[in-house]
Amino acid sequence: MNRNVVSKNIAVVVIAALLLPGIVIGAAYFDVDREFYPYYPSLIKWNKSSAGFTEPEVCAGCHPQQFEEWIGSVHALAFMDPIYQGELNKAFKAVGHDITRQCEGCHSPAGMVTGEVKGPGLKGLGPMALAGVSCDICHSISGVTHWQTPSHEPENGSFILTPGLDTKDGMKLIKRGASKPADGCGGGFHECAESPVHLRADLCASCHQVYHYDSHFPLEATYLEWKHGPYAQKGIMCQDCHMVDTDTFIRVADTIAKPERMQYRHYFSGVNYLLYFLGEAGAKKTGDAKLAANMKHKFDMAVAKLKAAADLELFPVYRNGTLAEVKVRVRNIRAGHNLPTSLTNVREMWLEVTARDAGGTVIVTSGGLDRTGTLLPETRQFNSDGIGSDFHFAIDPWVVTAFSRHDTIQPRGYKDAYFGVAPVKKHGTITVEARLRYRQADQKVAQKLLAAVPEGIDLEKNYGLKEVPALPIVNMVSKKATFLSSQ
Repeated sequence: MNRNVVSKNIAVVVIAALLLPGIVIGAAYFDVDREFYPYYPSLIKWNKSSAGFTEPEVCAGCHPQQFEEWIGSVHALAFMDPIYQGELNKAFKAVGHDITRQCEGCHSPAGMVTGEVKGPGLKGLGPMALAGVSCDICHSISGVTHWQTPSHEPENGSFILTPGLDTKDGMKLIKRGASKPADGCGGGFHECAESPVHLRADLCASCHQVYHYDSHFPLEATYLEWKHGPYAQKGIMCQDCHMVDTDTFIRVADTIAKPERMQYRHYFSGVNYLLYFLGEAGAKKTGDAKLAANMKHKFDMAVAKLKAAADLELFPVYRNGTLAEVKVRVRNIRAGHNLPTSLTNVREMWLEVTARDAGGTVIVTSGGLDRTGTLLPETRQFNSDGIGSDFHFAIDPWVVTAFSRHDTIQPRGYKDAYFGVAPVKKHGTITVEARLRYRQADQKVAQKLLAAVPEGIDLEKNYGLKEVPALPIVNMVSKKATFLSSQ
């Protein structure tokens, strides 16, 4: 048979195969349905109608308490956060807006789906885009698409926004919540609907699972950490710890009992105290004392939550009757996900250990910061190291496609660290002190991100920052114990 005829026949067969349903040639493992996800790599779906999004100040008219709890929260500041804007600006320059839509979808969902947000910066944006994750975003979620995502898991904003519907009687706004609506709910402004998803962690999962835009590697896996842990098995959801005050959080974590209905609040309290720290400075700079106090309160809540999350235990290790090592056990006693969680390749949680002999001489010291604010090389850390597709160290989220080291502590779990003790000449006591400390990023990383904020964000004008301050460090827990140098 003629070679040209054979080639043509092969081409016809290949084309036919490509057209047959269910046959994919040369497809990646993580298939993407671009029609189903039109904003990819953001996986938001928007049931567009003539119903627009409602600004949070409008919601405040009928819900002043919830508004005051939300304002100044990490959700309210999600898009205006200068650290986020610096990272977004770097990503925009490196990989373009087609990729940074992934970030924008969770930090300003309304701004992204409407096309108002076209990249980094705040200039020219309306109040709904600037409001980040506002009242109308969460209460317009009508469902999730977790199974349909490329990874078949929650990722990158896999929720459905339905702020309202067009009906034969005209446009109707519909707001969804966890409870059965009372008579007159919405006051004629909007209709109310009971939403089972608002009672479940699935509501939060969509944005608290951040995957690489192309390889779908989980850069942040907070939801899966929770799902694979004991709190999920007992029915304790994200809302039960993050939408309550500190005392209620501690009670829920300790007793594994859900809060009472009236104990839920719209604080969305986590451990991003750096955002509150910067936000308080910004509010003071503009003379808004009320907002500054609001953010100071949220800062204190975040720090208190961190201090309540972990515990330390110290044990002696003897060999041949002589104290050879000190074992420090770091326990995750209250976090329903791993400790730390979220951007574990950026966040820092570490041990500082000091041991002194009976005379007060330091015989062991480990962990701490150098003069530039960087952790010393031998410091025992609990976090992750990212690598890119070339298997070399990477930190930028659009580059990281795997972890070369992932060393975080599961809910109600622990990890042990060992510190060698040199023999002492005289029999006596050795006093050991251990501190578990936390910082949201390395000082140099924070400086780079704040230096990268887009044009229009003036750190001195908006936050009173002439230079990047030393990042706050939280002493999560300290423990001291005394052991005999020999048995």
